[in-house]
Amino acid sequence: MKRIFSAILAVSLACTMSACSTGAQEASSAAASAGAASAASQSGALKNTTIGLSVSTLTNPFFVTLSNGAKDEAKKLGVTLTVVDAGDDSAKQTNDIEDLISKNIGVLIVNPVDSDAVAPAVKDAKAKGIKVISVDRVVNGVDVDCKIASDNVMGAKLATDYLTQLIGKNAKVAQLEGVPGASATVDRGKGFHQSADGNLNVVASQTAQFDRAKGLNVTENILQAHGDLQGIFAQNDEMALGAVEAVEAAKKKVVIVGFDATDDGKKAVESGKMAATVAQKPDLMGATAVDNAQKLIKGEKVEASIPVEVTLIKGKG
Repeated sequence: MKRIFSAILAVSLACTMSACSTGAQEASSAAASAGAASAASQSGALKNTTIGLSVSTLTNPFFVTLSNGAKDEAKKLGVTLTVVDAGDDSAKQTNDIEDLISKNIGVLIVNPVDSDAVAPAVKDAKAKGIKVISVDRVVNGVDVDCKIASDNVMGAKLATDYLTQLIGKNAKVAQLEGVPGASATVDRGKGFHQSADGNLNVVASQTAQFDRAKGLNVTENILQAHGDLQGIFAQNDEMALGAVEAVEAAKKKVVIVGFDATDDGKKAVESGKMAATVAQKPDLMGATAVDNAQKLIKGEKVEASIPVEVTLIKGKG
C-alpha cells in the first residue's frame, strides 16, 4: 500500500509541476507579446511601409526633377515608392489618391494640382490613418503632417524687384499666372504684387496654366493689346519660354523673368533671352519628402514645415 501511495503521489506532483511550467511559459509569452505591442504603440511605427507620391504633372520639367529626386532617395533608403501623374487634372488626382488609399500605403506625398480641390481626398487618406506630406504646394483646409516648399512669395518678390531694377519704375508689365487655385500661383502672385504695386504699371495679369504653349498664346494676345509692353514676370519658366517665343516673333524688346530655374530656363538666361529666373531645388524637395516619409513610417517625429531656399539667377547683362 505504501508503494502504491508513493507512486500516486509522484504522478500527482509531476502533473502539478508540468501545469505550472506550461502556465509560466504562457504567461511569459503573453507578457512578451504585450511588451512588443506596447513598444510598437509607443514608437508609432506604421504597419504599411509603401509611400505614394501624387504629382501634379510630369509634362513640366520641374516636377519631373522633383519626382526623380524622390525616386533616387527611395532607392537609396530601400523603401517602396509608387508615383502617379495627375496630368494637371484635379479630378484625376482625386482618383489617383483614392487608388493609393485602397492599396494601403503608409504615407502619401502630394503635390496638388489645386490646393482646394485635393483636400477631400487628403482628408480621406488621413481618416484611414495614412500620414500626409505636401510638397511644393500646400493642401488648403487640412493639417498635413509635414509641408515642404520653397518660399514662393519671397522668390516672386526677388524676381519682380530685379525686373523693376532693369526696366525702371512705372514701366508697363504683365504677369503670366499659373494654374488657378494652386498655392504656388497664389503665393507667387502675392510676391509679385508686393513688389510691383506702386512701382510698376501692371497692364495685364492672365493665367497660362504653367504651360509653355499657353504662355506663347497669352503673351501674343497681351502684346496685341499692349504693344509698348516693357516687362513680363512669368510664374514659371515654361510660361516664360513661351513668352520668349511670342516676343521674338513680334520682334519686340521685352524683359522677361521666370521662376523655377529649369534646364531650359537657365539656358535662356545664359543666352540673354530671359533676364533671370528663380532657382528652387525640386530634386531636394522630392528627396526631403521621401526622407521624412520614412521617418513617419518608423514612428519618428518630423518638422511641421520645412522651407527650401530660393535664389535669383541673373543673366550676364
